[in-house]
Amino acid sequence: MPDNKNRCGYTAIVGRPNVGKSTLMNRIIGLKLAITSHKAQTTRHSILGIKTLDGGQVVYVDTPGIHERADHAMNRYLNRTAKTALTDVDVIIFVVEALRWTSEDNKVLKMLQECSMPVILAINKVDTIKQKEELLPYLAEMAERYAFAEVIPISAKNGNNVEALESRVLETLPPGDNFFPEYQITDRPEKFFAAEMVREQITRRYAKELPYAVSVEIERFEEDNGLYRISAVVWVEKPGQKAIIIGKNGAALKSAATQARKAMESFFDCKVYLEVWVKVKRSWSSDESALVRLGYGD
Repeated sequence: MPDNKNRCGYTAIVGRPNVGKSTLMNRIIGLKLAITSHKAQTTRHSILGIKTLDGGQVVYVDTPGIHERADHAMNRYLNRTAKTALTDVDVIIFVVEALRWTSEDNKVLKMLQECSMPVILAINKVDTIKQKEELLPYLAEMAERYAFAEVIPISAKNGNNVEALESRVLETLPPGDNFFPEYQITDRPEKFFAAEMVREQITRRYAKELPYAVSVEIERFEEDNGLYRISAVVWVEKPGQKAIIIGKNGAALKSAATQARKAMESFFDCKVYLEVWVKVKRSWSSDESALVRLGYGD
C-alpha cells in the first residue's frame, strides 16, 4: 500500500504561445529541458519534467502553446499535442501573462472547462509590472472567469513565488507511490535534446525568416570514450531558407553549431563533436505524413 503522506501525479502546464510555460518548467526542474525563444510555437512536443520532493513526486508536462490558427498541418499537430496532454493528468497549471487576456487565452479556458481536474492559474511575468496595485483588479477579474483551485502570481524568469506554486500543486495531487526513480528528471532520450538544442539556435537567429520551416533530425548519436559524436540534419522547405541558415561562407551555420555544441556539452557533461548539415524537404510542415516521418507523430 502507498504511504498516504506521499503524493504523486501528472501536472500539465498549458497556455497560449509565449506566456512562459517552458521557462516555468525549466525553473521548476532546475535544468533546461525545454528550449526557449521569443518566437511563438518554439515548443513542439510534450516533454516530461520529473520533480521528486520530500512529500512526493510531480511529473510536469510542458505543452505547445494553444493557438487559434488551424490552417496548417503543424498548427493542427501542436494544438492536438497540447489537448492530448490534458486527458490524463491530475492537475493543470494554466499560465497567463499578467495584465493581458487574449482570444487565445479564452480558447485555452474553453478547453479547460471541458476538463474535470483542478486548475491552478499561474499569472506569469509579474516582475514586469511597475505599479503592483494594477495587479489587484486583474486578479479579481481572473477569479471570476473560472473556479480555479488557486490563483498564484509568479515570475518564471526570476523564480518569484514559484515554490508556492509547486507546493500547491503537490498538495493537490492524489496519494500514491512515486512513478519514477528519484534520479530521473525526464522521459526523453539524449538524442531528442540534441536535436532540440540545434533547433533552438536556428530558431533564435531566424525567427522571422523561418516561421515553421525548420526541423532537426539526428542521424548519428554515438559515444566514443567519453566523447559524443553527433550528426544533425536541419530540414528546411526552400533553397532560399537553406542559404539563410548557412550564411556567407558557412559562417552563420558554424556559429549556430558552435552554440549548440556548447549547450550539449553543458547538458550532457562531456565533450561533443557535432556535425550539422542543411537539407531541403519541400512543404514538410504542411504535410501530415512528412511530419510523422520527422518525429511529429501523435
